Amino acid sequence: MRKVDVSKIRDTIRDLCLKANFELRKDILRALKSSLSKERKPRARKVLKSLIENAKLARKHRIAICQDTGILVVHLEIGQDVALVGGSLASMIDEGVEEAYRKGYLRKSVVGDALLRKNTGTNTPAISYIDMVDGDRVKITVSPKGFGSENKSMIKMFRPTDPVEKIKEFIIDTVKMAGADACPPLVLGVGIGGTFENAAYLSKKALLRPIDKRNPKKHIAKLERGLIKDINSLGIGPMGLGGRTTVLGVNILEAHTHIAGLPVAVNVSCHATRSAEKVL
Repeated sequence: MRKVDVSKIRDTIRDLCLKANFELRKDILRALKSSLSKERKPRARKVLKSLIENAKLARKHRIAICQDTGILVVHLEIGQDVALVGGSLASMIDEGVEEAYRKGYLRKSVVGDALLRKNTGTNTPAISYIDMVDGDRVKITVSPKGFGSENKSMIKMFRPTDPVEKIKEFIIDTVKMAGADACPPLVLGVGIGGTFENAAYLSKKALLRPIDKRNPKKHIAKLERGLIKDINSLGIGPMGLGGRTTVLGVNILEAHTHIAGLPVAVNVSCHATRSAEKVL
């Protein structure tokens, strides 16, 4: 049994929070540059150039890529041969987030009660998901999720007899309804299967996969490619000003489900789709 002190998890989360907020993911930056090379509309090209320059300046000067530094989502994969020691895991997660947001002068956006709306002042509590896996390692992934795009996310319970075309229509309609409000070009995480809440979790987790890597299942990869093509043909474009680049990537995660169900969730993410990870 390998012992891992939870203080290491705290420190890692702190460092990853800063990295995710200051350094745009390489796959996202590559996609922006690739889109710029294909874009023809002057306004769209200007927006894409600004986004690329913004990412460059954020990384150089260690400032936030976006003013909405998000609610912090933490994904932990903990090996079954790991013993966590030294304190409370939940407390260490929040301590790491609080330290990062204080140290990095990042906006605190979390309210402690969804109805009373009083800001906690620390950007905590974080949203945490824990998966038990084989082995003796701990994989930590953090994702600051802004709500300009999060608010445009959707979930729908389809009938199991509904064709794939209806699912595609739902996903495309979600993008249409989001329009310029979600700060396109977008990245879509799609969860198919499971239960109501599981589909939503899959859609959020799908955003962590590099957008230049397709789902290993051929029929899912085909669906991803088709959606990218169809969504970019909408003409919404960067920041809704028109153009060929409405979506940078569509990542789908699927799961088993009940014979009577077909849940589908779409987690909308903006051009500043952020995450960072490390294995302890």
